[in-house]
Amino acid sequence: MALRGVSVALACRTFEVSETCYRYSARLNDENGQIADLLIGLTRAKKTWGFGLCFLYLRNVRGHHWNHKRVYRIYRELELNLRIKPRKRLKRDKPDALTVPDAPNMVWSMDFMADRLEDGRQFRLLNVLDDFNREGLGIEVDFSLPAERVIRSLNQIIEWRGKPFAIRVDNGPEYVSGKLMEWAANQGIALSHIQPGKPQQNAYVERYNRTVRNEWLDQYIIE
Repeated sequence: MALRGVSVALACRTFEVSETCYRYSARLNDENGQIADLLIGLTRAKKTWGFGLCFLYLRNVRGHHWNHKRVYRIYRELELNLRIKPRKRLKRDKPDALTVPDAPNMVWSMDFMADRLEDGRQFRLLNVLDDFNREGLGIEVDFSLPAERVIRSLNQIIEWRGKPFAIRVDNGPEYVSGKLMEWAANQGIALSHIQPGKPQQNAYVERYNRTVRNEWLDQYIIE
């Protein structure tokens, strides 16, 4: 029309097109271009935003009241929905199931805890448990509990309780030390180390630790 010098009104009458519809379509095209520009700018600035956040920003922050379906159609046409790749989920090894002993002294569990005195000094506790009936066999307390102290505590329990077939432990330095492993081999006791990062495999003594914490340590101020 501009090249031939024809007005919009004359062109619409000639082709029997509603002038109102023509101007409305032109306005829609202009708005679609504006929506596209805004969406492209938003997704470049906010790389983690999906369509929902973009639409809410345009409506609530910028004050544009465009139809949701219209904005989403343009969003899809620009293929902005394909720019965020789905996360790859890491396949994690399923932890071994926690066995349930069918007699006393089949499996013991032991674990360390820590707390502080009133003056701020830290002390440690070694808890030993029979997995069969969840009986607490001993609690050793001191500022330091190296492998030698662990061995001494176990020997004292064995004197009145008898030997276990196995002792379940985590991978702490005291439990992987050569001294403890040598002692266990000499006693004919198997040391069963849980999988790294799987504390639920030592759930019996972990539950006992919580009881010690809630019913004793948290109930008193220890000097």
